[in-house]
Amino acid sequence: ELAVLLPLLMFLFVIAIDYARVLYYSLTIENCARNGAQFASNIFNNQSANSNSQMPSSYNNSIPQAAIADGANLNPPLTTANVTVSNGTDANNNPTVTVTVNYTFKTITNYPGIPSTVNLVRSVTMRYAPQNN
Repeated sequence: ELAVLLPLLMFLFVIAIDYARVLYYSLTIENCARNGAQFASNIFNNQSANSNSQMPSSYNNSIPQAAIADGANLNPPLTTANVTVSNGTDANNNPTVTVTVNYTFKTITNYPGIPSTVNLVRSVTMRYAPQNN
C-alpha cells in the first residue's frame, strides 16, 4: 500500500511546499511595496506636493532601494528593476504615490498542469504624509 500511495503523497507534499513558498514570497513582495510607498509618502511635504505633484528627481533612486530592502532574502533577490514608482491623485485630489513590485517566482515542481513560474505583482498607493512644521 505504501508503494502505491508514496508517489501521490510525495506529489502532495511538494505541491504544499510550493504553495507555502508562493504565499511567503507574495507576502514579502506586498511588504516591500508597502515599505516603498510609506518611505515615498513620508519624504514629501503635503504643501509642496499639492503645488507640484511630480516627485523630486533626487528621490527616484532611494524609493526603489527602500522597497527592495526586505526582498534581499528572496531567491533570486529583488532588484530595483522589479520596482516602479508613479505619482497620482486620489478621489479628493490629494497627491499620492504608487509603488508596484513585480517578481517572477519559480516553482520547484515540474509536473504537468502546474506552472513553472508565477508572476507576482503587488501595488500599494499612499497619500503624501503631511509634515509638521
